[in-house]
Amino acid sequence: MPIRRFGGHRSLVSHSQTPKLSYGYTKMNISRSGYRVFSANSTTACTELAKKITERLGVELGKSVVYQESNSETRVDVKESVRGQDIFIIQTIPRDVNTAIMELLVMAYALKTSCANNIIGVIPYFPYSKQCKMRKRGSIVCKLLASMLAKAGLTHIITMDLHQKEIQGFFSFPVDNLRASPFLIQYIQEEIPDYRNAIIVAKSPSAAKRAQSYAERLRLGLAVMHGEANHSESDMADGRHSPPLSRTTTGHTGLELPSSSRHVPFPGIELPMMMAKEKPPITVVGDVGGRIAIIVDDIIDDVEDYVAAAEILKERGAYKIYIMATHGLLSAEAPRLIEESAIDEVVVTNTVPHEVQKLQCPKIKTVDVSMILAEAIRRIHNGESMAYLFRNIAVDD
Repeated sequence: MPIRRFGGHRSLVSHSQTPKLSYGYTKMNISRSGYRVFSANSTTACTELAKKITERLGVELGKSVVYQESNSETRVDVKESVRGQDIFIIQTIPRDVNTAIMELLVMAYALKTSCANNIIGVIPYFPYSKQCKMRKRGSIVCKLLASMLAKAGLTHIITMDLHQKEIQGFFSFPVDNLRASPFLIQYIQEEIPDYRNAIIVAKSPSAAKRAQSYAERLRLGLAVMHGEANHSESDMADGRHSPPLSRTTTGHTGLELPSSSRHVPFPGIELPMMMAKEKPPITVVGDVGGRIAIIVDDIIDDVEDYVAAAEILKERGAYKIYIMATHGLLSAEAPRLIEESAIDEVVVTNTVPHEVQKLQCPKIKTVDVSMILAEAIRRIHNGESMAYLFRNIAVDD
């Protein structure tokens, strides 16, 4: 047994014990520097994107069980140790949005209480992103959801094509808003014959920036649609008679003018009348005659507006009509309406599962974006720059 000296004192060290101590510390370092990828979906159809991402990363999907109890409560059981690791939770949003949100929140909280180092949510389609502005007496639900995710334990989010880029300001942690446009542009170049004879169409003036980005990258023309098919809108009570006049006839309420007569109501303030907006019927700014019309958008859900736009474009001379969108929610009767419309093809990515809709409508095509999501996971875990994934993307894109 060898003798070592430390500060003038002698100690005995056994050679047989040294490898065990070294091996133990090595295993601990490996565990702390690792990462795991979990799926928070309780349905098998929604885990397809998670499987593709893990296949590209060369890792196995984390072992967990997510299910609904008989009373519809969400339960999550993590079946392996996550202590000290970086955890990526992939959550695709099916039709049951609220259940998917609870699955994500419960899993994030379970991983947080299991001492995970970082919890990164991979949410390709961020739900409630359309409710990001105040509407009369409504609320900004998107901000509420951001606060809930932070409280549950998420420390980072990877998403794709937020409805408004300003949504990133709702979060108290980093948000990587990836783009699906390179994949959709590649589809246009490879799958649409004679795409050089196409024109990019913005369905509304608010979508003009996105359409302009596509047009400039493809070196194509740009057309903008303005107006709507039906512009009947019910106006709410504007509160000009507040308080009601009937209240002043039942005695003193404290709202009368200081005069001898108590039957004169408080006059209030006369504001200048704002002219109500009235959208004209759908018109097209730009020449689409004899061209392939490609409508681009971020979310396609209710398709009535797209069907009406396709009819107008057909009347103006477009001989083929494509719709390109990142998130294909395709709710309600969307597959049937698309199949019966003048639309030739609807191209969406697999950020949202839509296999059932594809069976109902062969016009729906899918573009796989698992490659960029897997690369984002790899770069975040390794502490690499994300700039490569945002190359040639301007601030306004």
